[in-house]
This record gives sequence, structure tokens and C-alpha cells, in this order.
Amino acid sequence: MIPPTQRYQATDDRKRAIAAAARSLIVEKGFEGLRTREIAERVGINVATLHYHIPTKDALIELVARSMKEDFMEQYDRYPREGLNPRQLLELEINKHRDTRRDNPELLVVMEEMGRRARHDPVIARYIDPMRGYWRQQIIDILEAGVTDGSFRADLDPQGACYQVIGTMIAMSMYRLDDDTSVTAARTALVNSILSDRTKAQSDV
Repeated sequence: MIPPTQRYQATDDRKRAIAAAARSLIVEKGFEGLRTREIAERVGINVATLHYHIPTKDALIELVARSMKEDFMEQYDRYPREGLNPRQLLELEINKHRDTRRDNPELLVVMEEMGRRARHDPVIARYIDPMRGYWRQQIIDILEAGVTDGSFRADLDPQGACYQVIGTMIAMSMYRLDDDTSVTAARTALVNSILSDRTKAQSDV
């Protein structure tokens, strides 16, 4: 008899393989090209076995979304934040986005594709919207902290300015700004637009 722990590990490994196959298909063909038969072929299982692990479309979307969330959490843990001020935290967010494009571009492509589909598909929105909302709130928290400690402009609206930050990162992906010079220029322009005069003066010293 197979020990329960070993069975759970085998099931987890199989689900990770299914999520990886689904994500690669989304990158190659878009969400419209996601077919259970092709997922099964890539994993090396039959369709019946795939349906045993992932019985519904909802379950497949949940699995893909959960795998993306795990990747984002793993990425978050790779970047120490202790002792960083709001300006450094904001720059870290931009650098982290650049590193993700370089090291795990599939993650951002799948996020973008599922984000588009979420506008018209409530099942996808159920899983993608909380992740996007969490990212947005992280940026808002950084901006609010910067306004509070005086490093960012006093008239800055964190709720609105977060879209400026997100827009910059999306534009960096759209225009493939991967070299250090371009990334630094985009990051500097963004940060300088929200710094307080006091912080700018201190930076010039």
C-alpha cells in the first residue's frame, strides 16, 4: 500500500505539471487555445486522468491561478524589505517587475492574458482580481508611507498615483525595456515625479 503522504506528494506533483502545461499553452495560444486534450498530452497522461485531478474549467483556472500566486509569493520572499524607506521600496517594486520579465516572463504573459479574459469571464475574475488587487494595495501602502514621512509630495493621492506606477511597469513590459539604462531612466522619471521637494534637495546634496 502506498503511504498517504506519498500519494499526496504524487498528486501535488501531477497538479504542478498540469498547471505548467496549461500556462505554457496560454502563452503560446492564448486562453482560447487552452484544450484539455493538449494539456494531457503535454503532461503525459490521458484525458480521463486529467479530469480526475481537474474535473471542471473552474478547477483548472483555480489551479493555474494558485500556481501563479505561489510564484509571486516566492518572488516576494526573494527581496528583503526590512529597513527600506518608501522610495527604496518603490524602486524595489520596479526592479522586481523587471527581474520577473527577465527570469519568469511566462508569469507576466499569463497574468496579462487572464486579466484580459477576466473582463468578460467571472470565473477567471474570481481568481485574478484578488491578485491584482493585492499588488495594487502594496503600491498604495508604499505611496501612503512616503506621503506620511515626507519623502513623497504632500499633495500626492496614493489611490490615483498607484495607477501611474502600475502603468509605468506595464509600459516597460510593452516596450521591452530590459537594459539597465532604459530601466533606470523609466524608474528615475517615475520616482522624481512623486518625490517631495525636500527629498529632491537631499538627493542633490
